[in-house]
Amino acid sequence: MITVRHLLDRKGRALFSVEPEDPVLEAIRLMADRHVGALLVMRGTELAGIVSERDYARKVVLLGRSSAETPVWQIMTAQVITVSLGDSVQDCMRVVTERRIRHLPVLESRRVVGMISIGDLVKAVIEEQQQTIEQLETYIHS
Repeated sequence: MITVRHLLDRKGRALFSVEPEDPVLEAIRLMADRHVGALLVMRGTELAGIVSERDYARKVVLLGRSSAETPVWQIMTAQVITVSLGDSVQDCMRVVTERRIRHLPVLESRRVVGMISIGDLVKAVIEEQQQTIEQLETYIHS
């Protein structure tokens, strides 16, 4: 069983974040520069929320708001769904599917230690299935 800890050990624990008062434009630029679809919104070391490209599209672009003048806190999701290092990939897949979200901050003792995306989860599931197929083929051929 692959856990969130395994995912982060492979992909790394780089965190990209903005502060609640930062302009949305700064968040969008950071997402583009880092090739990510969401950022943590942090107040110091405390997780205040998460902001995604989807938030930007729905709460800024569609409403005709200014990216330069709108602070991140006005469009972020404050009720963040998180996972822990010991959670399984299957549990995380269930969460992203049921909640219709794409990014999960990872907490350890209430401290953010990483972020995983639905892409990370799908990649892990495919790798796990490929290993199972190879093991079954080896078993059948022996």
